[in-house]
Amino acid sequence: MDTLDRFSNRVDHYIKYRPGYPPEMFSFLIKEKILKSDSVIADIGSGTGISSKLFLDNGNTVYAVEPNKGMREAAEGLLGSNKNFKSINGKAEDTGLKSKSIDILIAAQSFHWFEKDLFKKEAMRILKPEGFVVIVWNDRLTDETEFLMEYENLLHNFSVDYDVVNLKNSVKDVRNYFLSFVDNKSFKEASFKNFQEFDFQGLQGRLLSSSYVPTSDHENFVPMLNELKRIHELHNKEGLVKFEYDTILYSGRIK
Repeated sequence: MDTLDRFSNRVDHYIKYRPGYPPEMFSFLIKEKILKSDSVIADIGSGTGISSKLFLDNGNTVYAVEPNKGMREAAEGLLGSNKNFKSINGKAEDTGLKSKSIDILIAAQSFHWFEKDLFKKEAMRILKPEGFVVIVWNDRLTDETEFLMEYENLLHNFSVDYDVVNLKNSVKDVRNYFLSFVDNKSFKEASFKNFQEFDFQGLQGRLLSSSYVPTSDHENFVPMLNELKRIHELHNKEGLVKFEYDTILYSGRIK
């Protein structure tokens, strides 16, 4: 499946069940003098607007750049009443934004889909001199609890291409790439704890929000949900299971 269309049939689940970002992450951006109340933000691969909303709530103008029609329209429905929200039909490699117009470029849970060399060129074009690039994602923990280990095994056993798109496989490469086009003296790396708790319906929705799991017409779909039910029944506490994350953030000024 083309990366542009990977989430087209998962928008509703994405809105309801994907994690947000911890307040400590936002506080970090302010403390490090990366984010100001008048910063103009380009949220690249903005999806359904999870990250855009954080900056809108801070009073920032946000250009939400998203190529997927379903996700972009979902964000417009959720955030379109805010005058500072600007929805852009564009890609990381060709945003359509004006040159030298952006204070902070953020890629939240989207960077691994970009064509890296073209994105670097576009970032350097649209950012103002001394502008910041911020890459952030929720890294789901996989072996801290029995539940997390079994969920990870489920993904390996039933998913379509989990091993290909799993960001854990390329974290070192992401860091090295990031350092190739930001001022290394300004580079900041941080990690924050994050979590979600789900009943079975929520756990199923969280699973089905992932682009690499089979859809209802696939032979693995029903067996996958049966295994998910078994895992939830075995590991829930008062009906809930807990997803734990490290929210990882890289930031730096453009060279």
